[in-house]
Amino acid sequence: MANLKDIRNRIKSVKSIQKVTKAMKMVAAAKMRKAQERMEEARPYANRLEGMINHLLPDVNREFLDLLDVREVKRVGYVIVTSDRGLAGSFNTNVLKTAQNDIDSIGKENVDIFCIGKKARDHFKRRNYNIIESHTDFWNELKFNDAIHLGEGIVSHFTKKHVDEIHVVYNEFVNVATQKIQSELLLPLVFDGDEKQIVDRLYEPNKEDIVKSLIPRHLNIQMWKYLLESFASEQAARMLAMENATENAQEMIKDLTLQFNKARQAAITTEMLEIVSGAEALQN
Repeated sequence: MANLKDIRNRIKSVKSIQKVTKAMKMVAAAKMRKAQERMEEARPYANRLEGMINHLLPDVNREFLDLLDVREVKRVGYVIVTSDRGLAGSFNTNVLKTAQNDIDSIGKENVDIFCIGKKARDHFKRRNYNIIESHTDFWNELKFNDAIHLGEGIVSHFTKKHVDEIHVVYNEFVNVATQKIQSELLLPLVFDGDEKQIVDRLYEPNKEDIVKSLIPRHLNIQMWKYLLESFASEQAARMLAMENATENAQEMIKDLTLQFNKARQAAITTEMLEIVSGAEALQN
């Protein structure tokens, strides 16, 4: 059995760690609330914009815009959205596992990767995948201009015909306890609507000009959505992970305290037996 000093030091160490995890949980909760508000503000605009484009696409000639060009798929681009830091449970692991499975099914020699977050960059760099761009150290001051900057390189890679498709793998925020892995086709834009929703409308100046104006905005807001969803999911996952760590630390403190009390009782009992034995020896 460990001596009293060792157990006391372990209790002190666990209490210190518990304070850190509790503080990290509070910070993550505050960041998550702000990120969730921004995400919920962006969702309606993104959905309406996507709906409008989907309504117009069947009636326009795809050849007039490179972003609508549906080509034979020979090479694919993957945008993988992770965080810069860990301590968020399985948040990064699930994204990386899904992305790597998709890429390996295609063949990594046929895939170009855009890494958003240090975890994605480090994971695929160690495994010698073809990384075109990596973006890190912007999450704490996340702005819409970051989405525009990220989107420029990704869209350019498609329009220059380096790849024939662009997919995005990220965490979608469902609620505080649930984050869902999504793998979506970003480019080319493909119509996927319901004929029942098609209504005869008059568009000015014409549908082609409207689509040409809306698509760049759509791609920017999509990148913004991916970043906001991922950031809110990261903070929710970290908050839950730190909450679990705090509770586990409390259980460990209870176990160590019980162990400490047992060791102290055993030490006192041993001392009393020694005293009694010594007294009896002197009487004899």
